[in-house]
Amino acid sequence: MNDVIDLLKSHRSIRKFSDRAIPQELLVELIQAGQGAATSSHVQAYSVIHVKNAANRELIAELAGGQGYVASCAAFLVFCADMKRPTEASERTGAKVVRGMTEQLLVATVDTALMAQNVAVAAESEGLGICYIGGIRNNPQEISDLLRLPKHVYPVFGMCLGYPDHAPEVKPRLPVEAILKEDYYTEDAAQVEAFDTTMRAYYQARSSSNKETDWSHNLKPLFDNKLRPHMRDFLIKRGFEMK
Repeated sequence: MNDVIDLLKSHRSIRKFSDRAIPQELLVELIQAGQGAATSSHVQAYSVIHVKNAANRELIAELAGGQGYVASCAAFLVFCADMKRPTEASERTGAKVVRGMTEQLLVATVDTALMAQNVAVAAESEGLGICYIGGIRNNPQEISDLLRLPKHVYPVFGMCLGYPDHAPEVKPRLPVEAILKEDYYTEDAAQVEAFDTTMRAYYQARSSSNKETDWSHNLKPLFDNKLRPHMRDFLIKRGFEMK
């Protein structure tokens, strides 16, 4: 095993941060590390908003579901899928650009996620903690208005960055046997059942926020009420028409 693999396997979401500031030069290095991620056809269909305005951060924390660490972390970034830049660049060459394709939405979203994960790993390698904030999709139009995002750009998620002020345990992952399948897709109910036992023990034993649940029960709200049905209409209005 090497240090990079050890780092990747030790990821934890950090929600309590010290008052220590992140040097601007380090933040720039993290973004450059993010830019080193794979990108579909070199499109680089992302933009990152560093939200420094305190009032805006407070509002985003509220819009994201009352997540106070959005306001208290050392730096808060919003990662945006951006098809405005590459389509306009292509248009300036004389191309007859077609917009609103589902593939463009997928490319921009995947590019953004890959770039952000590079930023996350680079940050953790420098002793920082991170926490993704998918809750900004609770109110994506309000977030877009606040950040003045143009058409063909949408906020995918936020990221809190800062020096950790707590040390939560690493959350277990599904067994490799459930994820890595040979040649064909195979059923994995037995591995999921075993993982539920692992997660129940983890939730009962961890140092904070103990609870009586498991992985499968934790998924329930994600598939029966936290569905964000507004996202389709929002994306269409943003120019991602999914044609």
